[in-house]
Amino acid sequence: MSGVDYLLPYDFSPLTVAGSLLALGLYGVALLRMPAHERPGPGKVVTFVIGVLLCYGVMQTRFDYYSQYMFFVHRGQHLILHHLGPFLIALSNPLPVLRFWHRTLGLASKPWLRPLAWLYRVLQQPVIATVLFVGLIYFWLWPTVHFDAMLSRDLYWLMNWSMLLDGLLFWWLILDPRSPATSAALGYGKRMLMLALAALPQMVLGAWIVFSREMVYDVYEVCGRAWPMAPETDQLLGGLLTWIPPAMMSILGILILLRRAMHGDTPRPHQSRSQSLANGGVS
Repeated sequence: MSGVDYLLPYDFSPLTVAGSLLALGLYGVALLRMPAHERPGPGKVVTFVIGVLLCYGVMQTRFDYYSQYMFFVHRGQHLILHHLGPFLIALSNPLPVLRFWHRTLGLASKPWLRPLAWLYRVLQQPVIATVLFVGLIYFWLWPTVHFDAMLSRDLYWLMNWSMLLDGLLFWWLILDPRSPATSAALGYGKRMLMLALAALPQMVLGAWIVFSREMVYDVYEVCGRAWPMAPETDQLLGGLLTWIPPAMMSILGILILLRRAMHGDTPRPHQSRSQSLANGGVS
């Protein structure tokens, strides 16, 4: 296979392609039309684009094929969809871009959006957000559910999209650039507690997979593996990816929040309120 072949979709998903293009397109148009003082800096733009492309890459390139036939690659796919990709998108602080489109399209006056706004507020309740974040991981890794999801195209896409959307909701709540002192944003202490509580069950699940003496996910035996790797090694690597990287990302998130709590809320006299919001993400 050539390099181009690896970039082509293994299982073409119009929704994934359209969603990625829409996200990048709306972001790019907003950058061109926004006032200069509201426009995100180059670092934030690059971070946003990398986050979107990572999510697209694990869903619409040859990576998706390997994730269906190797357990550890599948865990890498969900690590990006549920953690790294949404983390980067939230860290890039797309809030100025969202506000631009909110003003431009007059979304505040659209009554059909009110149920979605209500659902968003419910899902962003700290307890619900944390339980849902961890619960989805456990649900899709429940052996019988995982077996069915890997053999059903519809369930497989539902699994991946649910992980991506939940990751975006969770990490936006955690990395919301608004200051709790001047807005309705969740307090830094509560956010750090959420990260700690979300990390522990993931570590337990990863450790259970690593130290399990029998094959937990036999669907990869039924379908065959993409590479001649021992099943025990595949499961071990998958367990480690479930255990260690998510815990490290929780620690990274806590460090970012500690930095913001110590330095991010100090106003600068020469900055306007809109400039302060625009600079609330990546340093």
